[in-house]
Amino acid sequence: MSQGFILLVDDDLHVLKSTAAWLRENDFSVTEASSLSTAHAAIATETFDVVISDIRLQEGDGFELLQQAQKLQYSLPVILFTGYGTLETAVEAIRLGAFDFLSKPLLDDELLKAIERAVAHKINEEKVTQKHSRRVDSIRTNHFLTSDPNMQNIFDVIDTIADTKATVLITGESGTGKSRIAREIHQRSSRRNGPFIEVACGALSETLLESELFGHVKGAFTDAQVDKFGKFHQAEAGTIFLDEIATASPAMQVKLLRILQDFQFEQVGGSQTFNADTRVILATNENLSDLVEQGDFREDLFYRINVIHLELPPLRHRTSDIPILADFFLEKLSDELGKSVDRFSIPAMDLLKTHPLPGNIRELQNIIERAVLLGKSSEIQIEDLPEKIRYSDSVSAAVEIIPPVKRQTLKQALEGPERKIILNVLNGNNWNRNETAETLGINRTTLYKKMKKLGLETPRVAIEH
Repeated sequence: MSQGFILLVDDDLHVLKSTAAWLRENDFSVTEASSLSTAHAAIATETFDVVISDIRLQEGDGFELLQQAQKLQYSLPVILFTGYGTLETAVEAIRLGAFDFLSKPLLDDELLKAIERAVAHKINEEKVTQKHSRRVDSIRTNHFLTSDPNMQNIFDVIDTIADTKATVLITGESGTGKSRIAREIHQRSSRRNGPFIEVACGALSETLLESELFGHVKGAFTDAQVDKFGKFHQAEAGTIFLDEIATASPAMQVKLLRILQDFQFEQVGGSQTFNADTRVILATNENLSDLVEQGDFREDLFYRINVIHLELPPLRHRTSDIPILADFFLEKLSDELGKSVDRFSIPAMDLLKTHPLPGNIRELQNIIERAVLLGKSSEIQIEDLPEKIRYSDSVSAAVEIIPPVKRQTLKQALEGPERKIILNVLNGNNWNRNETAETLGINRTTLYKKMKKLGLETPRVAIEH
């Protein structure tokens, strides 16, 4: 059994080959890289326990590799070595985050002890990180947990536009976190100390919505016994979030268009004009472009609110976030419900990652709350999950898409669904082959052979559907 996976980098082929052979004799799995570009590619596509690299390389230096390792694999220890070692070089290596610094020629005992310390350090770091939510470095906010590249891009946009008054439209399926994104924009803006007012437009009739947003004067309608300020008054110097905006009536759309253009409004039944000093964020789970074409939504309002458009992907398109969110909800709900449940079994987590979760984050939270309440141990088991997950037809669906082929052997027929399943798991694990092999319950060598046989050798196939 391997003691760990090592990336060894040195452009001196003699040192590279001899050191790699010695490491394999000591039961380590070794990937060799004789150039900086090869090493960069290996770190980007593989998971390692330790990187051991010469500082002086023809294409650059080991410090560049160290920076990439810190960016892509936050807990990956990097051991640097050089034949031109000085105290200043050693200090610089440690300052930049190297786990250890060694001098050539590499001494067997010294190198072995450094590797053992590095592996132990990585295991300890991952245990601490896993307790809080897995990959803490990828958690961008107290309100939203993610490691998905598309979501990270959304947060980059938020960082750019948060401290402006630009109108933001957030779209996405129900349960994808549109309200939390709106709060995040507010929290990252200079209006963070002002109020954040949320209005569910679809929950109110046209009359009540108008009064809720703009307020009313006494006698404006039957139940208007006193003057009342609306949400735009309450959101002064803050942010107002209008959810389910697609449900607004044509008359309400006209009023919203005016306030977004002029930032002025009147109370229902009143004649006094008020100025609105508030940031407006809107959200919907419907396709507004389609509604515009159908004549159900004003085109001028659509273009006015579509200044900054953030489209949240469904959870099934960012499956790498499922373990992060699941761990967060587990810890939160266990505390709230007074239950001592602190982890998922591997099969239970695998099922969660393959379930399509049409209700997205909200559904995931409900599933975990049920599991915590009904679970009988400190670990969430398969039987603690709802039947719709335990008896998911996702595998059957993968089989059904394979068309019949004449004169096809059983082995050939099975390759289709096998390829689909492996591809889905690879995509879900961001093409991390170690995690994919673990998820599928096979060793990494078997996975590599299957990928080669099924034409899945490069991430290019990740765009297949």
